[in-house]
Amino acid sequence: MKRRNFIKKSSAGIVFTLIAPGVWGYSMKTSKKIPFKFAPYTQGSTLVPITKVTPDDGFYVHTYYDVFPFSLSGRYLVVSKLPYEDHPPKYGDTADVCVIDLENQTIETIYTTKCWAHQTGTMAQWGANDHLVYANDVIDGIGVCVEINLKSKKVRALEGPMYHVSPDGKSIIGFPLHLYDITQRGYGLVAKDYNNRPTLPIGASVGEGIWKTDIRTGKKSLLVSLKDIVKYIPEPAPRDDGTYYFWHSKFNLQSDRIMLVQRCLFPDGSGGRNVNVFTFDMDGNDIKRTFSEPVWGHGGGHPNWHPDGKHLIRNLRPDGKNDRLCKVPIDGGKPTILSETIDGGGHPTIEPSENYIVTDIKYLDPEPVVRIRLINLVNQTEEAICKMPTRPLYDKKGDHDELRLDGHPVWDRSFKRICFQAAPDGHRQLFIADLSSLIK
Repeated sequence: MKRRNFIKKSSAGIVFTLIAPGVWGYSMKTSKKIPFKFAPYTQGSTLVPITKVTPDDGFYVHTYYDVFPFSLSGRYLVVSKLPYEDHPPKYGDTADVCVIDLENQTIETIYTTKCWAHQTGTMAQWGANDHLVYANDVIDGIGVCVEINLKSKKVRALEGPMYHVSPDGKSIIGFPLHLYDITQRGYGLVAKDYNNRPTLPIGASVGEGIWKTDIRTGKKSLLVSLKDIVKYIPEPAPRDDGTYYFWHSKFNLQSDRIMLVQRCLFPDGSGGRNVNVFTFDMDGNDIKRTFSEPVWGHGGGHPNWHPDGKHLIRNLRPDGKNDRLCKVPIDGGKPTILSETIDGGGHPTIEPSENYIVTDIKYLDPEPVVRIRLINLVNQTEEAICKMPTRPLYDKKGDHDELRLDGHPVWDRSFKRICFQAAPDGHRQLFIADLSSLIK
């Protein structure tokens, strides 16, 4: 065979060699752990101590509000360092995957990738232990997941795309990365032409959907197709020329069920965020649609797993008027409104005792500010953990909504700390708030 059958080249110029059928690997380049000083945030009043944990040499984000950036031990934080923040990603430009040691206050660049975006970074996240990190990259023109082993210094290129790694470290799921931004920009980049991306044909594809990758073998398989899911929507579409897509897909903490967001886009650009949310088992069976407001109207927002693995937490408008934080059964049952007096909105997540929710909200004061909110469901009260400026220095016109900077507060695995994003000095940085004195 010709040599080209035995090598693959990533977007960052890394040459992967065949190490097993469908699995490609290379040795990591030696990188240094660079020391820097964390800085307490003192520019405004805060409910608890808050620390800036990224250096001033770039633009930093974590993955998203629904994926832990903290390692299993809680010692490390995986982050993305973006090359710029004043315009959308350009095909060929690279971002760095970095690990921050929260004890020794160091940062190390462990990988460089072309597959990144301003809302979700490089999708960098932890596997089943403190030495396995996963991110997305482009290899042979295809968006795939790579496994970065910090202990062995080896990198494997797997076959499938990644949105989420299962907590048990066995599987990865994701929708094709070149299709991810079709319904909403800012969440992934593979397409060479940012303004003329490849799309799916009208209807619900039978050959495209959520791909599941076996981490042990590196091989992927189609778990559920768009056609598999769409047949569970009971309401007829208002038009017959819609194209169906998937978006976020997420394992529960028990690694026994998957949540999936489904969307539909019409040729005139309407409909893209009319959201249905489904769950199914690890084999793609037992498909259930969760409670939905009228799918062809307002569809609610920001669903995430409840830690019990049997419910979702989501913003909904059960009365058709007011955003409320709701606990939603996965079997399609009616949601429980968690507070009749506290507004929903933002990116909500709940800790296992169901006493506290963290979420965010942005508003003008007179410039854009993000308020990180702590909601006490026992007392039915809300407090501001902090509020910080969240408009990067360049962003005065708001020309590109995908460049916005949301707070995206996300828990650590002990549900005692949160990491969030803000720009008090005009650039994207990450902060940790210690809630251990409040969370009982």
